[in-house]
Amino acid sequence: MSLPAPRPAALFVTGTDTGIGKTFSSCVLLHALRRHGGTAVGMKPVASGCERTPEGLRNEDATALLAASVPAPAYDDLNPFALEQPLAPEIAAAQAGVQLSLAPIEAAFERLRASADTVVVEGVGGWLAPLSATLDQSDLVHALALPVVMVVGLRLGCLNHARLTAEAIAARGARCIGWIANEVDPTMARRDENVALLTARLPMPCWGRLPFAPGADPARLADRLVF
Repeated sequence: MSLPAPRPAALFVTGTDTGIGKTFSSCVLLHALRRHGGTAVGMKPVASGCERTPEGLRNEDATALLAASVPAPAYDDLNPFALEQPLAPEIAAAQAGVQLSLAPIEAAFERLRASADTVVVEGVGGWLAPLSATLDQSDLVHALALPVVMVVGLRLGCLNHARLTAEAIAARGARCIGWIANEVDPTMARRDENVALLTARLPMPCWGRLPFAPGADPARLADRLVF
């Protein structure tokens, strides 16, 4: 099956929680999009937990997106807000004396849009993790007019977390166009049954299921996603 027509110019990837594989799923998605033709680049508007390098602050998730992007964008466009401390963005920004705002993100996004057919924008944490006291991720989604793709970490509790997240996305007036099942817990019992229950209850299609594969090349899993 091919992508819906017209092909989305950009997507926002959110998750059911922190640590459920949004970055890995986003990287696989970038490769999958290019298999349908055209170019695709990633974006991590806000990233906390950055390391100091000779080139400046760098974030592991952002550099993974950079490696999966074609053409390779400027790092500062891919990650306009790089925060050193591994804390919630609102706290990390306050500690760094940085005011998170939409304008720099919007400007960087437009430069990325001009360079590629599709931009995959990865959020932080779960859907309702705030960016600042006055800025939620839904504000970013609306400002950039992005449809949402939800990554569901397959582990105990995922049914509740996925349904709550889907409802929260809809409640904020955003449109979730698909979800990705990511096997984050190899010991989880009844994974197939959980995926079947999610498929029956979530109001958007499943785009695929990614295996538990630490260190795997995301390009090799691109065929696991079907839009």
